[in-house]
Amino acid sequence: MRKPTGELRRGWTTGACATAAVQAALTRLWGGAFTDTVTITLPKGETPTFPLAHTAAGAGWAEAGITKDAGDDPDVTHGALIIARVDPGPPGTGVTFRAGAGVGTVTKPGLPIPPGDPAINPVPRAMMTAEVTAAAARHGQPPDITITVRVPGGEELAARTWNPRLGIIGGISILGTTGVVRPFSCAAWIASIHRGIDVARAAGLTHVAGCTGATSEATVQRLHRLPDHAMLDMGDFAGGMLKYLRTHPVPRLTIGGGIAKMAKLAQGAADLHSARSQADFALLADWAGDPRVAGANTVLDAHALAGAPLAQAIATRARDQAVAMLGGTAIAVDTVVTDRDGTILAQARG
Repeated sequence: MRKPTGELRRGWTTGACATAAVQAALTRLWGGAFTDTVTITLPKGETPTFPLAHTAAGAGWAEAGITKDAGDDPDVTHGALIIARVDPGPPGTGVTFRAGAGVGTVTKPGLPIPPGDPAINPVPRAMMTAEVTAAAARHGQPPDITITVRVPGGEELAARTWNPRLGIIGGISILGTTGVVRPFSCAAWIASIHRGIDVARAAGLTHVAGCTGATSEATVQRLHRLPDHAMLDMGDFAGGMLKYLRTHPVPRLTIGGGIAKMAKLAQGAADLHSARSQADFALLADWAGDPRVAGANTVLDAHALAGAPLAQAIATRARDQAVAMLGGTAIAVDTVVTDRDGTILAQARG
């Protein structure tokens, strides 16, 4: 997906939507009526207003739903209905959380939430708990509430996220640290890479791999017979992955990618996106010992001219750059360079 031009519209996280839904449901539970909109306070003080998209209530329970608006971000959960149901809990139990249909359950260690718990992250939990505390005080009620969050179609949406690889089953996660979705956020992608490393380390894996795309990932996974949770969704963010591994190491790392992106890593780029780094063809020509490469239009064209020596030079230098970015951390690094079909063109082993 191409980034749209002009000023981009922000959106709201699933955690913010769930918090707004909790506030609306609590008002109805404790004797009030559903309103058309609710306003919440986010961790940094912002106060967005959300229209209600769903309401229901019965004897001793109430629920409300908010349709997630991710703004101009290509978020797979944009348009999802986030529903929170509130029920009184046993005296003295405080706020407890349950995963309804379409919200995942954590099954692997290494995430902020322990295995067996609903995939509702700490900041959204804190936001919803604060709403319970405030509403209980307003209505003179005990703050003992069970919150069940569900997302119709959430299990299907989760298949398009990192959740299955992270060991979160049954649906999406309720996420957010600020409540705000920033369009095309590099930070969000890098944070997901970090969580993948955390899960791999907690599972005791000794070998992980980061690849630039689906084709190279499939090749590397087959080559080394790695499980899904060993595959880090590196994408263009080689630097973000390597920086985190520097302080959260694993014994072995494979970096795989198409020859064009690996050429940029070989030349020292930490961000491999086409808009943020470019291959130096004069340098590629020097590596290949073939002056024709300097006039090539693409790295694939350069490889067609120079062949295996260029691919091997890229694999070796990409490995050397990765080792340098790891800053002396004792991680054995190897690289795999592929073509567009996933055929291995070169490897460099540590």
